[in-house]
Order: sequence, then C-alpha cells, then structure tokens
Amino acid sequence: MHIKKVAVLGSGIMGSRIACHFANIGVEVLLLDMLPKELTAEEQGKGLTMNDKAVRNRIVNTSLDTAAKSSPSPVFTKQVLQRIRTGNFTDDMPQIATCDWVIEVVVENLDIKKNIYEQVEKYRRPGTLITSNTSGIPIHLLNEGRSDDFKAHFCGTHFFNPPRYLRLLEIIPTPQTKPEVTGFLMRYGDKYLGKTTVLCKDTPAFIANRVGVYSIMALLHLVEKLDLTVEEVDKFTGTALGRPKSATFRTSDVVGLDTMIHVADGLYENCPEDKARELFRLPGFVQKMAENKWLGDKTGQGFYKKIKKADGSSEILALDLKTLEYKPQQKVKSATLDAIKPVENLRERIKIYAKGTDKAGELFRQSFYGLFEYVSDRIPEISDELYRIDDAMRAGFGWELGPFEVWDALGVSETVEYMKQYQHEPAAWVQEMLAAGNTGFYKLENGIRKYYDIPSKTYKSIPGTDAFIILDNIRATKTVWQNDGLSIIDLGDGILNAEFHTKMNTIGAEVLEGIHKAIDLAEKDYRGLVIGNDGANFSAGANVGMVFMMAVEQDFEALNRAIKLFQDTSMRIRYSAIPVVLAPHNLTLGGGCEFCLHADYVQLNAETYMGLVEFGVGVIPGGGGSKEFALRASDEYKEDQIDQNIFKDRFLTIAMAKVSTSGPEALELGYLQKGKYGLTMNRSRLIADAKAKAIELAEAGYTQPVPRSDIRVLGKQGLGIVYSGANSMYAGHYISEHDKKISEKLGWVMCGGDLSQPTLVTEQYLLDLEREAFLSLCGEKKTLERLKAIITGGKPLRN
Repeated sequence: MHIKKVAVLGSGIMGSRIACHFANIGVEVLLLDMLPKELTAEEQGKGLTMNDKAVRNRIVNTSLDTAAKSSPSPVFTKQVLQRIRTGNFTDDMPQIATCDWVIEVVVENLDIKKNIYEQVEKYRRPGTLITSNTSGIPIHLLNEGRSDDFKAHFCGTHFFNPPRYLRLLEIIPTPQTKPEVTGFLMRYGDKYLGKTTVLCKDTPAFIANRVGVYSIMALLHLVEKLDLTVEEVDKFTGTALGRPKSATFRTSDVVGLDTMIHVADGLYENCPEDKARELFRLPGFVQKMAENKWLGDKTGQGFYKKIKKADGSSEILALDLKTLEYKPQQKVKSATLDAIKPVENLRERIKIYAKGTDKAGELFRQSFYGLFEYVSDRIPEISDELYRIDDAMRAGFGWELGPFEVWDALGVSETVEYMKQYQHEPAAWVQEMLAAGNTGFYKLENGIRKYYDIPSKTYKSIPGTDAFIILDNIRATKTVWQNDGLSIIDLGDGILNAEFHTKMNTIGAEVLEGIHKAIDLAEKDYRGLVIGNDGANFSAGANVGMVFMMAVEQDFEALNRAIKLFQDTSMRIRYSAIPVVLAPHNLTLGGGCEFCLHADYVQLNAETYMGLVEFGVGVIPGGGGSKEFALRASDEYKEDQIDQNIFKDRFLTIAMAKVSTSGPEALELGYLQKGKYGLTMNRSRLIADAKAKAIELAEAGYTQPVPRSDIRVLGKQGLGIVYSGANSMYAGHYISEHDKKISEKLGWVMCGGDLSQPTLVTEQYLLDLEREAFLSLCGEKKTLERLKAIITGGKPLRN
C-alpha cells in the first residue's frame, strides 16, 4: 500500500490537526466538513450568498486557519499547509475517490458517523483504507451495514491530541479487518507518522484512556481521603514522578474537565464487570465544578484560575477543594521530594517515593498499588500483552515509565506483599509468574528487551523493536570506553556511538574529551561514529557553570584553553578520517547545535528544537558556530557578488537567538544544509537511522575533508551594516547597551574584522577572532549577571 493522498472528514480540533500532521510528512490532504447553515453578518455585508465557495467552505477554512495559528503549532513549517485542500461534504465528497486513506473525525455520534459512511461508500475506491478516530464508540458498531470491502479495510485509528506531539496511535481492528490492513497501519504509523502504534482490542476507551482515566479518577477520590491540595497533587505527580510538568490538575485544565468526565461516565456505564467501577463516579467537588462550568482553560477557570491584579500583573490562583474558592498558590513542602531531588535515575527515585513517610509517599503507595492491581486485571480484557499497556501510557499520557515498568523498578514480589497491606490483590497470572521463579515483567537478554508473555508463560521479544537501537539495552555489554560525561558504545557493523550523560546533556570537559576519544577509536578500529543519546534532550548546550566559574575568577587563560578545546572538538568532528553523523532530538542548543553544524551528516528527529542561543547569555557562539555562519554565508554568495541580505539573514539568526520549532524549520534557519541531513519521524528509530547513514557514507568511500581557506568575508563593508543596525536598535530602546556590544562583537567575527575590502580567509582565522570575542564578553559584568541568573534558575540556554 502507498499513501499519497488522505481525506480527513471533519475539521474540528482533532480533524484539522490530523490533516496538518499528514501534510507534515509530505502527504496531500483533502480536508472536508459540513456546509454552514446560514450567512454571517460579515458575509451578508459583502453581498455573498450560500452558493459562494467562500461561504460553503467557511467552516473548514476557519477550522484550518485556527489550527495553523494555534500554539504549539501543528505544522513543522507554514509551507506544509499548501498540501491541504479544503472542501465540504456536499460538494466535494466525490473527490475521496482520489484518496488512498479516508479518516473520519466527525462528532462522537453513531448516527452522524454512519451517515458519513453512507456517503463514503458511494465514492471510495475498493481497497481504500477507511478509519475512524473515535475515542468512545465501539468500532464494531461503526461498520454495521457496510459492504464487505468496506469492512475489510475499516479500522479504528485513535490519535491523541495534539496529534503532532503526542506519540500514541491506537489501532483497533474489527473481526472483519484484513490482517494486512492492521499490519500496514501499525507500520505506517510507526515509521511515517512517528507514532508508537499500539494494537488495541475493541473495549471501552481502548487502552490508554481506560488506564489513564482510572488513574486520574482514583487520585481524585484520594484527594479527599488524604486531605491533599491542588498544589500538593500537582507537585507530587509531576516531573518528580516521571510525569509531564502539567501533572494532574493542570493537565485536566488544558484537556478540559468535561472531556475526562465524558470518558469516566462512559466507563462507568459500559464496564459493569470492572471491580473498580465505583471509582468512575465523580467526587462531589468535581460534580460541583462541572455544574459551575469550571472546565479549565476553555472556560477561563478550572483547578486553576488566572487573574489580573491591581498593579496589572497576572497571578494564577489554585482552587481550594474544600471551600471551592480560589486562593493564592501555597508552596509545597515534602521530605520525600527533598530526598529525591538529587537523584537523577527515575527508577531509583521511585523507590524513595514508595518509602516516603509524608503525604507524597502515602499518595504514591495508595495510587500505585491500586494501579498495579487494575492493570493486571485488565489482561486479557484490553490487551493480551502487558507491554502494550506500558507503551500506551508512555506515548499517550507522557509517563516516562509505564505501570508494569514502575512495578518492576520497585520489585514485583516485594510490592505484592505491600499491596496486600492496602487491600489490593494482583491478578492470578502475576502470582503464577512469581511462583514459577520469574521475578519481573521485563528482562534483558543479549541486549534484547523481552516481556513476560502470559499465555506461554515465557519471555518474548517485543515485536517491531528489532528496528530500534535502544542504548539502555546495550550499554552494559557494548560500552568500550567511558568517563563521567560520555560513554562510547559499539553499535556493531563498525560503527561507534558517543552518548552524553551529563545533566541535560550539557557539554563540559568530560564530553569534549569523550568525543575526541570516540573519534580516535573510530579512526583506528572502526569505520564511522554516531553522536546521539536516549536522553530527554540531545543537549542544552555548554556547561555554563564551568564558564561562569572561570569568568568570575578572571582565569582567562583557562577559559581560553576551554574554548579552544571546544572549537577543536567541532573541527575534529568535521575533519576526522571517518564519517561522523549527529542524531539530535528535542533541545539541541548552543554547543549541541554547533556540533551539528560541523557534522558530515545530521540525522535528526522531526521534533528537534535547534538554535544558537548564546546571545541570551551575553556572549556569541564560541564553539565554531559564529565561524560556521560566516562560512555558510560565503558559500551562498554568487561568485564575486556579495549579497548583503544573505549576510544579514545569517547574522540575525544568531543575534535573535532563533530556535527552530521543528526539524524541518532548522533547515529554513540555516542550521542544516540540503543534502546533508535526514529526518526521522519516530524518535525510537533515530540511532538506528543515524547508524545506517554512517555505514552508507563509509561504504561510499568517505574521504577526509580539507580545512577551508576560501571563506569570503566582508570586512569594513559588513561592519558598517552591523554597527549601523545595532546603533539604530539601541537608539530606539529595542536592545540594551550590552546587546549592542554583543552584536558588534559577532559582526566583527563574521566580517573577519576591519579588513579594508572583502577578503578570502581561513577557518582558523575566524575561529581565533571568535574565541577572542567570546573571551572579551566573558569579562563583562552584564554577561556574568546573565550567566549567574541561568545557573541559579536551572534553565538551559534559551531565547
């Protein structure tokens, strides 16, 4: 099957954003919705009628326009919107005959959906995929009365909102769905849409919402029992627990309390045999919030409420769950949170949580022991395999560890005994697993992660993961060298991987040493190197704490050596004897971006946020980034003609600390070069894709590049542009005096100094200017103040 064109029927919040995501990956999209019932006052004023196309497509066009302007953006770049054509059900339904896949995303009403399918049946080609994004209607009810070919190609495809960012795609076949259709959707969602595809049974709320809403509802009932506040719950169930920063109540406000209530009511009604059924009844305070329309962001208040104070500033109040009045947020204190704060490893943090003697510890035990019982009872009801539940919760709810993975981390056998103290009993199959001498739900064998298969009572490899390289699985047996900041891992086939493992993967002396060591080893005994990791971010940039300490102590000799080592590392990446492929994802800032600028090839995840953000710290890029932008501007000049607009664009990208909002946008900003980058939609495939590229480059006869000596810089001609612009911005109070100074320093580097005319220079010449400018700025009081603010705030280098 080949998907060249997709029809999305329904342009609401989900439909419009699903359309945008297909456009992101290069697919042509037909987005349809219903006709409006009447003219608006504006349309009447323009003399339009119900026959005008602008009127007939008003609903769909307004929805798409709203989606395109939303934040975070559903599109990688604005250009992808050109791949979406809009229309309406009445005029344009025949066009679905040109589509390979029709996705229905209309309102959750069985009769309305069936009416849409009647129209689809008239026009779709035999063999065309037809799927529904329903989250609550049983899939088997949707295809009743349809043709055999329709049923054979019909399936549930449940995206999570927002579709671009949440990785879960639940695939729900019916008994009539062809196995090859199910298999295709599982593979396509994984490889092309970048999703964790989870095969689900046609049960109420499928997998993620069944478990996720249970977890939320159980917690809501515990709030009253344990006398917890909104602030305490969100502090205890957020990042410290490996959950999203929005935790529980803030997430509810974003999603909408009515959405959670709708799912909970559906589960109560449709799951009479669920022994946890009573937990799906709403607590009194939730019922009152629903009556008051305190549904969250969509109604202006929920568990939190943003207000304007008398002085014009904003304040976010929290709801008092006892009085249902809003009050200023209170700082949460917890001995358990204090104990886990210095612990980086989530599995170790969880063990501390479970032993906590305060509210945080008690909430953990009561909520998780119930969750463990619940998920064990759901097998085989919602899934035959336990790993699918973990996959769904990680990808759909943003949990770092799924419930069975948390249970494993605590120790299955020990936890079962603790559960009994809280009147929770796991399913019989868990007891049978332990009785047979199996101690966990997962285990590693020869670098392959296996799960406990309940029917066969054996451990099996997780299907589909053979295409992934998961560093956690091979680190113990494949590490060939390591220090405190970096590990060198043998990926096989002659390719090494350099993995950062500092806090936020910042770059300090250990990382720089490790990269040189990795290239040394690769040049001697291997044929290529990948620089990538499985952390939350590729790299937040240089270790600003190290820079701050040397700058405060005015140890400029040591700082000069450190910056020189950084530059040398970037140049070593570019001019090694073996291909070096960078594999960035998420935050790729400052020094992490500079390494990418010097790579032979960048295989990046679609969700990569790349930028040179040093201006925000009060300095210029000092690891080769300033030099590289001067080089790339030079390469864009046509022969002897110097285009000042090219120079301005390159200069402003650094001066404005621009960060890409996606991998493709990094190309538009000049951080990537055509022909020297590749895009991986599914982050789980990133290291494997990067390795494949390194092999390809090696087998193509990779030759060591030669340092450049033909970089055309503008000299005084360019400096005039920079100084004039900086002075104007300063005079207009758009930038500070220090920002003006940074701009002039960057201009000095990118123009090659005050050369009397455009001149050809070497890379080393520019690197020396870059290092000199960086050092001079580190001596500035304002730079030290900015560095200190970032260190004390614990934030990465960002604009």
